[in-house]
Amino acid sequence: MNKIFLGFIIGLLSIFGFSQEKENVYVDDEGLMRWGHNDKEVKGFGVNYSVPFAHAYRSGQQLDVDLKQAIDNDVYHFTRLGFDLYRIHVWDTEISDEQGNLLENDHLETFDYLLKKLKERNINFVITPIAYWGNGWPEPDKDTPGFSNKYGKAGSLVEPGAIKAQQNYLKQFLNHVNPYTGVAYKNEPNLIAFEISNEPHHKGKPETVQEFIEKMVSAMKSTGADKPIFYNVSHSIDLAESYFDAGIDGGTFQWYPTGLGFQKELEGNLLPNVNDYHIPFNEVIEENNAAKLVYEFDAADVMKSYIYPAMARSFREAGIQIGTHFAYDPTYLAPWNTEYNTHYMNLAYTPQKALGLMIAGEVFHRVPINSDFGVYPENLEFQNFKIDYKNDLAVLNSKEKFIYTNPNEIQPKSLKNLKQIAGFGNSEVVEYEGKGAYFLDKLTKGVWRLEVMPDAVVVDNPFGSNSLEKTIGIINWKTWEMKLKLPGLADSFSLEALNEGNTFTPEIDGRSFKIRPGTYLLKNKGVEFDKNSDLDLRFGLTEFTAPQTTVFKTFVLHEPLYELSENTPAEITAEIISDKKIEEVEAWFQNGNIYETVELKNTSAYNYSAQVPDNLLNNGFLEYRLIVTTEDGKETFPGQVSGSPAAWDFYSDQRYTTAVVKKEKPLYLFNASQDQDYVVGKWSPNNKLVPTSKPGEAEYQVRVEQLFEKDEENPKATPIYDYSFRYNFSRKIKGRRAALGAKDKVIIKARALSENTDKLQLAFVMENGAAFGTSIELSSELETYEIDLSTLKLVKTVSLPRPYPSFLPYYFEHSYNGDFKIENAEALQFSIGPGIKDKALDDSHGVGIISVSLK
Repeated sequence: MNKIFLGFIIGLLSIFGFSQEKENVYVDDEGLMRWGHNDKEVKGFGVNYSVPFAHAYRSGQQLDVDLKQAIDNDVYHFTRLGFDLYRIHVWDTEISDEQGNLLENDHLETFDYLLKKLKERNINFVITPIAYWGNGWPEPDKDTPGFSNKYGKAGSLVEPGAIKAQQNYLKQFLNHVNPYTGVAYKNEPNLIAFEISNEPHHKGKPETVQEFIEKMVSAMKSTGADKPIFYNVSHSIDLAESYFDAGIDGGTFQWYPTGLGFQKELEGNLLPNVNDYHIPFNEVIEENNAAKLVYEFDAADVMKSYIYPAMARSFREAGIQIGTHFAYDPTYLAPWNTEYNTHYMNLAYTPQKALGLMIAGEVFHRVPINSDFGVYPENLEFQNFKIDYKNDLAVLNSKEKFIYTNPNEIQPKSLKNLKQIAGFGNSEVVEYEGKGAYFLDKLTKGVWRLEVMPDAVVVDNPFGSNSLEKTIGIINWKTWEMKLKLPGLADSFSLEALNEGNTFTPEIDGRSFKIRPGTYLLKNKGVEFDKNSDLDLRFGLTEFTAPQTTVFKTFVLHEPLYELSENTPAEITAEIISDKKIEEVEAWFQNGNIYETVELKNTSAYNYSAQVPDNLLNNGFLEYRLIVTTEDGKETFPGQVSGSPAAWDFYSDQRYTTAVVKKEKPLYLFNASQDQDYVVGKWSPNNKLVPTSKPGEAEYQVRVEQLFEKDEENPKATPIYDYSFRYNFSRKIKGRRAALGAKDKVIIKARALSENTDKLQLAFVMENGAAFGTSIELSSELETYEIDLSTLKLVKTVSLPRPYPSFLPYYFEHSYNGDFKIENAEALQFSIGPGIKDKALDDSHGVGIISVSLK
């Protein structure tokens, strides 16, 4: 058929509402994935999500969850966040036998249902048929029938029986017809590509590895599949040429820039960790005209929202087309975060982080591939995006969209042209103090759709040892005031509840009104609007889903200051949420023989605060309790003990305590006995905390067998002889931070634990990531070293925690060339290696550190 005539027919079909059917993606001569039906560059962004398998599946059954309904709800939230991509490594061990035969069971059926729901929302997917994992994590592995359970990952890569089983499995998997769509996986239009397996970690000879991959590719292509086939190339990167010689179409990458498994939230500015995604073997990829995608990424152990758009920017700069975050918590598991405790992501339970992902998705769709925005901090504003660490803020501010992760005072670029708003907290277009995300979509002139999520509060460490018996996050449905300043929306507009079961009908006062969670239609008076009309939305007009209230007691979230300079004005703040109406919150203070009672005022949402009386701010220990009064009586915190300390039978002796110190007292930045648990660095079984002969004193001992260890994943890497670790002191000195500027000397109490270790580099890391330090000549005897801050020089900043993949840069490259400013410092960096004599670099080393202080 004549191409011009064919184009004419397709044009007519589109005019009459018939869209082009998606055709298979192909990789062009420049290594870009393109759609077969229109040759457009493939773009996509979304999440990993594992309800059909493993812990998520078992926990859903344990909690008596309707898994298909749970999928419906979460996939709606994917759409609400703008996601158009999904990826999963299938737990082959649950849907195969030892010979690689595909098992038609509930796991596979639930997975098919999930793919159908994604397809209905026009969400594309990348599927990794082989995971090699057992199905236990975080529980012990279960006895499963699959070949992975028989051979394990290492055996699966080399054992002839395992290789044959994988070939059989891949053929059957690709030929499997989804009963919900009637389409085989190999022919599914929404399936962009296959990734053969998840993180294989090859250790064999190049020719053996190439032969293995060729067999997998051949098995898949024997089905007639014409989808791009990808392989993980971010591990064992010395084998990169073998990977691509095996006939794959592209490589897959991961990124965990803050490491994994810190067991608590990481502190400080982590933007330096995501400054650059440098691929050292990129030439191999380009020579093979191969495509790149990111199958997993996250800033693990981080509750901040600002970091995801920065990661997306770096991905696009690195030439990566599509990406999926790891991992989105099923909403039914999010209260406990048991699936992957180093990650935490869910629209309902972590709204700011979810909005950060929403903006990251916009980056993937808007930023041209292979862009270059320079280095930190110049790259914090690019195109229509802005990233702000201090305010934990990421923003997309374009002509038609205004999306933000936290309160801000940024003026929208084009108020009159706005069509979509999504955010959290107050902005120049929305005033709202609730703790959930909200979405506003313009439907037509004078008509908007409003969606409000319930409040979410994290009440315990989400990254620690988690359990279905330990509540991490809570949801609260509450009515809050909202004020809108939307283009084309007049005063006293009408507001109509849309979602099923929602009968809330507030009065409108100008542009202000009360609002509860739900979906609403906002409409100017006199405007006609047909709710059944064809709308340009990826979701239904009346759709809404959110978990119900889970507040079952009174929660008080408060962390006392470690130290406070005497006679310095101080305020205590607490976040308090209760299932009962809070009638009063009091603080009962004591410092020595001085007692005071102060009422805390509700300043916003769940926030309460009060000034500490001046007569309590004398040198001593400020001890206090918080007493919350509800209709059920009084409860005292810490400890959540029923009753008040005024009662004769009150038995708790728990108190919050802050040391009120003399202004001239040295400012301790690091005290090993208190702070060792928050040290960030490469884990070593030889590092430990040891008590000294002095009461309450301890020494943090760091022993390193080798300053440079060959990386099995990157064996050709240039040796860097360095062992560094870091401690962020911002939280520790919060009550005395104003005293930083008056200090001019740093004091470190330390010693060498090895005769080979004659130097230790001590550096201050500023908020902008630049480090200023000096090397100290260490003695084997414990000594106190005094250093003038004015002598500190610019030194290399080590990226800590160390990232995955391990080929990423060891040092942070920045553009700062200014002076050291102690008031902007937030962390200490200790480095063993700089200044040590060459002949001693290959020896074992060790240091012992007791404290670091300023005077």
